[in-house]
Amino acid sequence: MPTDGGSERIFELQEEVQQLKEAVVSHAVVDQAIGMVVALGRVSPDQGWAVLKEVSQHTNIKLRNVAELIIIWGRTGVMPEEIRAELEDALDRAGPTQIPGAPPELPGTPPEA
Repeated sequence: MPTDGGSERIFELQEEVQQLKEAVVSHAVVDQAIGMVVALGRVSPDQGWAVLKEVSQHTNIKLRNVAELIIIWGRTGVMPEEIRAELEDALDRAGPTQIPGAPPELPGTPPEA
């Protein structure tokens, strides 16, 4: 019967399982935030991902934490000013994409609400 080696391996596997669980949760949080950025910013999913990365890099806040703050904002309407300003700037740089099937916007006309 293994003594130390078996116990150590069990501990390693438990740690690995915990890390995998955290990764799955983190992925879901990031995906939800990308979805919010896509819907609200009228950008593609790839652009939504790029926007999240930019906000994370420019604020020096981990991407997962930025994603959590965006999800909390969706629920509460509250977002730290630093994140809000950087999100607006990143979305401005990404620019709105055209919704498939929508008539093209004419230059100088405001988008429909």
